[in-house]
Amino acid sequence: MRIDKLLSDMGLLSRKETAKAVRRAQITVDGVVATSPAIHVDPDVQTVAYRGEPIVYRRYTYVLLNKPTGYVSATEDTRLPYVTELLPTELRRMELFPVGRLDRDTTGLMLLTNNGPLAHELLSPRHHVEKVYRFTCEHPLCDGCEERFLHGVTIGGYECKPAVLVADDDRMGGYLTLTEGKYHQVKRMLEAVDNRVLTLERVRFGPLTLDDTLPRGAFRYLTDEEQAALACMAKSDV
Repeated sequence: MRIDKLLSDMGLLSRKETAKAVRRAQITVDGVVATSPAIHVDPDVQTVAYRGEPIVYRRYTYVLLNKPTGYVSATEDTRLPYVTELLPTELRRMELFPVGRLDRDTTGLMLLTNNGPLAHELLSPRHHVEKVYRFTCEHPLCDGCEERFLHGVTIGGYECKPAVLVADDDRMGGYLTLTEGKYHQVKRMLEAVDNRVLTLERVRFGPLTLDDTLPRGAFRYLTDEEQAALACMAKSDV
């Protein structure tokens, strides 16, 4: 792999910026100053450093974001801010994208990555990846809501797959587990039982659980264990 590609893939420098850094003797390979941005290196064997800091190469990057309200789950939107704007410059350069979508008013767990094949597998209907949402509602949940959701409510002519509802003691909210992701599905399912969602937060996506220590709008990298769990579920290379 060329040095300029490595630095570009890691979101540290553009190829043009890498060329300038080479001319300024700011990049070394195994302690030796690089003389060209086109030099090929093996990041698994050799140590590449920029301004004295070793670069840890990752083929793919995985970020867990605690999405706040007011942001859309897109990489670009001309009207509203998008979730990737919450990431620092080096991660935005890596062209991360959200795996699945949360609407503007929904908060909580969002996975962002640049691993397209993994994202495709996680979103594929055949994997039935569970998504758990915490919600509050306008009226107490009706008696029998749990049974109706388990047998599949109909929204817009579509019969939803079985969903597990665990209501709060006062029935003014609860947790809903889905294995699909239709447009505004939770809100529409509550409307189907004559209710309305007031707040909605995703707290789990497959093996990933929302980090309680992560403030709204903040992110962290996935742990090795979390990455392995995703790969096992999707049967895809991470």
